[in-house]
Amino acid sequence: MLKRLAFPPILALATLGCLLFPPAQMATAAERTHDIVPEDYFDLVSLGNLALSPDGALAAYTESRWGQGKEGRSSDLWVVPVRGGMAHRLTFDGFGGSGAAWNAEGNRIYFLGRDRAGRDNPPHDGSRQVWRIDPDGSRLEAVTRVTDGVNSFVLAPDGGAVFYTTTKEPAAKEWADIRAEFPDLEYAAGTLSLTEVHRLDLASWRTETVVPATRHIWDMAVSPDGSRLALITTEDSEVIYREGWSRVDVVDLASGDVTSLTDQQWRSTHPSPYGWLEDLTWAPDGGALAFSISFDGYASQIWVAEQNGAPWNLQRIQRPGRVGYAGGLTWTGQDRTLCYEGESMARIRVMAVQKVAGGQQGRTKVLTPGDWVVGAFAGDRRGRSLVTIAETTSRMNDLYHLEKNGQLEPLTDVNLQVATWKLPQISHVGWAGADGDTCWGILELPPGYKEVDGPLPAVVELHGGPTSSTKYRLRLWIYGRSSLPARGYALLSPNYHGSTGYGDEFLAKLVGRENDIDVKDIATGTRWLIDQGFADPSRIGVMGWSNGGYLTNCMITAEPDLYAAASSGAGVLDMAIQWGTEDTPGHVINFNRGQPWQVPDAYREASPMYHLDRVKTPTLIHQGGNDPRVPPPHSRALFRALHHYLNVPTQLVVYPGEPHGLTTHENRLAKIKWDIAWFDRYLLGKDEASE
Repeated sequence: MLKRLAFPPILALATLGCLLFPPAQMATAAERTHDIVPEDYFDLVSLGNLALSPDGALAAYTESRWGQGKEGRSSDLWVVPVRGGMAHRLTFDGFGGSGAAWNAEGNRIYFLGRDRAGRDNPPHDGSRQVWRIDPDGSRLEAVTRVTDGVNSFVLAPDGGAVFYTTTKEPAAKEWADIRAEFPDLEYAAGTLSLTEVHRLDLASWRTETVVPATRHIWDMAVSPDGSRLALITTEDSEVIYREGWSRVDVVDLASGDVTSLTDQQWRSTHPSPYGWLEDLTWAPDGGALAFSISFDGYASQIWVAEQNGAPWNLQRIQRPGRVGYAGGLTWTGQDRTLCYEGESMARIRVMAVQKVAGGQQGRTKVLTPGDWVVGAFAGDRRGRSLVTIAETTSRMNDLYHLEKNGQLEPLTDVNLQVATWKLPQISHVGWAGADGDTCWGILELPPGYKEVDGPLPAVVELHGGPTSSTKYRLRLWIYGRSSLPARGYALLSPNYHGSTGYGDEFLAKLVGRENDIDVKDIATGTRWLIDQGFADPSRIGVMGWSNGGYLTNCMITAEPDLYAAASSGAGVLDMAIQWGTEDTPGHVINFNRGQPWQVPDAYREASPMYHLDRVKTPTLIHQGGNDPRVPPPHSRALFRALHHYLNVPTQLVVYPGEPHGLTTHENRLAKIKWDIAWFDRYLLGKDEASE
């Protein structure tokens, strides 16, 4: 009945042994007696900030946990032996641990943390500072004591210095007098946020400013010999400046000379001028610098700059088959091997490009084949040891070590409670989508469901981005995954055209066709769900956040009879308003292939606003009160149309002060419970009194 995924052709590139089996399947299975409830989401531990010691013996990482009420998540630093032994905690009470880095000897860990001791002076005033600690938890020390804190830092490869950044806001050059007269007003132009780089010598404890505040710095990497800094910079800190204005600079620390590697001529070769740069990483020999450029609507690219004398030569790294770049760019070992996270068919694996030198690249290997979704990885100095944070369809994120036989062995089990959960049945499925292309998605069915049980109430859950995807993994998520199947719903998450991991052509086809090709994919997927006998056609809902909210708005206008309930979160209603109000307008320009005054018809066709008279579906609307990405006017306009003029059942829920994503325990729980109550009423016929 299901169209199941065979392993993609890229696995033929693997050289490290047989396919892997998820470790949870090899362990003795616990009895699964627990029905998943919304509150379980807040008991989950998330891992991040992975760093492996130079000798590969110890892995440092952070564990993030939810607070209560109006609190968000807080993180603390942990360490675990790679060759057996228990993990132990290094910091407490949400002290932090981001940017973790080992010194050259492997006996100290540097990280960003906050000491909330309540004193007036740094480092005990809650400001973010660079700290260091021994891997046994002893000798916690503040490295910096900077007023207003540190933005970011990198440790010199020899461990002798810390480079850190701070922010300066210079006085405006224009309209200075009148601005000074009315300083409490908000000004859209002329307010700059620039970055300084400082070098702190760890022997003398003297600090010097090595890069003055002339631009804003987004990323920083120090060369292996400590003589150069690579920077990603823009004119200002406004997010819009990253779209087409960001560049890679290399600073000679002795002379202060700056070389810009990426000019507008280089950008003219790209599918869009609105790409942003990130992921700077130096090759161990210092002769090459790698970075990535990402676009809304087009595939991300990996580039390497080599200096064989002068000038620098730029080379684009080719990716195999359907593999898309998902982040994590880093060099491993000493032989110019460049690794990254490669996404293919809803999986993410660690890829290794060998012999990147002289404008050439060697073979690409898959280091972690099988059904894994890798979230981060790190290697040792020699390139002989690899650790990952990864997920499977039966186990939440954990830390794993790549063994010589090619298997990933678990080092942690941070979500022990999941072993008792009744898990959804998760499949990667396909159907005929738009343009005759196969469209893929993740199907979740309730625990214990059998085909003879017949059609279920169903929800179609739409991912954001749209340059993103829903992954083949176990996930308890505030947008329905695991929680809705636990209540008896079938859940389909389509990876519609424009999604990553299905090839560059499948990704780019969405450009110029929003509210068209994606809508067809989702509608055919919904009807496939009905045809396969999983969904009761009279009890189907649709939901999403961000681009998923936009697509929810599209679906209830394009397919008014297909969905009996909807939950639209932070969704665009009108593309012209979105262009004029969001913080990353390059997204809108890319997908509409021009500015509003150049292609007004394209903006109108992509906007569900102009077809709201078709809507019949009871619609719940969620909105962050301070959302800069999809500002509140979209949701307020949708509510006004449905409630005041079209007599469609609706409710608008605004989360005061929240940005594009909900950040507090209280608000995320409210989101989950509102969705459940809404779908239970309009798909199951329940009301609050019947609960």
